[in-house]
Amino acid sequence: MKPILYFSQVVQALMIMLTLHPLQAAQNTPINSETEMVIFDFQTQGDLEDWRVVNDGVMGGLSRGEIIMTGSGTAVFQGILSLENNGGFSSTRTLPRPYNLDDYDGVSLRVRGDGNTYQFRLRLDDRFDGVAYRYSFQTTADEWMTVEIPFSECVPVFRGRKLSDVPPAVPAKIQQIGFLVSDKQAGPFRLEVDWIKAYQH
Repeated sequence: MKPILYFSQVVQALMIMLTLHPLQAAQNTPINSETEMVIFDFQTQGDLEDWRVVNDGVMGGLSRGEIIMTGSGTAVFQGILSLENNGGFSSTRTLPRPYNLDDYDGVSLRVRGDGNTYQFRLRLDDRFDGVAYRYSFQTTADEWMTVEIPFSECVPVFRGRKLSDVPPAVPAKIQQIGFLVSDKQAGPFRLEVDWIKAYQH
């Protein structure tokens, strides 16, 4: 077989494979589509400009936390949780802004944890304190997992207490999102986040 003809056939075969399996070539790259929208994919340092850390120091506690970028294009929420001085939580959240999620049913996360339980949190206003909506999820140490969070299953809370007289989360009003670790899980914690997407069913 002539070398030029053989090379042409190889190229044609590769093109067919990519056509049949388009996601295998970029399976870790978030993609916007009609049913999902990337909120954060942490590909640039600018993705962290809107994120802030709030620790239990606001209540006298001694926990420490931070959110940083990695060289592999992920964000890491990490620190040390202390139960001293009636403390016991660390959190990170975005600055208030409209997310325009009225057409979506929930968010999904690709995360790698340390075995601790974490909360994904929503806020419907621009206030520092007040009602938040939480969804708890358990991680497996050093394993990537995808967590699907329906807005309808986010529980309204205020400073850790569940609220029964508050309406469900309204996607169109969401202005802040973030993560929190608490529940007496003293010691180091680490949650790596690959992406956060909104999804439709």
